[in-house]
Amino acid sequence: MSHPVLACPDLIRFEGDAPHLVGSRCDECGEVYFPATTSCTRCTATRMRTHDLGRQGSLWSWTIQGFLPKAPYDSGETPETFKPYGVGYVEMTCGIKVESRLTVADESRLKIGMPLELTLIPYRTTANGGEVFTFAFRPAASV
Repeated sequence: MSHPVLACPDLIRFEGDAPHLVGSRCDECGEVYFPATTSCTRCTATRMRTHDLGRQGSLWSWTIQGFLPKAPYDSGETPETFKPYGVGYVEMTCGIKVESRLTVADESRLKIGMPLELTLIPYRTTANGGEVFTFAFRPAASV
């Protein structure tokens, strides 16, 4: 099974074709982190374990990114080709809030608390024409 090239492959794992976010969890106090980290800021422990955050969440807060972000953003877009996109905090089922792109940029379709699911979207094109993907959240297919 072949998976797409990812901008940040350490943030995603696959169950079949379904992407899941990967973070870490402190073995001492249970605090969950995204992205994964090697030490806990809550209890200062260094025994961290990989933790599957899943692929489902709900929209906690959002905005529309209306201008091309500054470096290190490297999508290959220019101010002329940039298209606004949604950005939100997604509360995962484990409770952690993850900042993410949203597949929806229409404010009439974004509602706090709406169910979302993880997907992959094209982020940039390599010099040889290959696509590189990043994670985003889209409205869930079913509630």
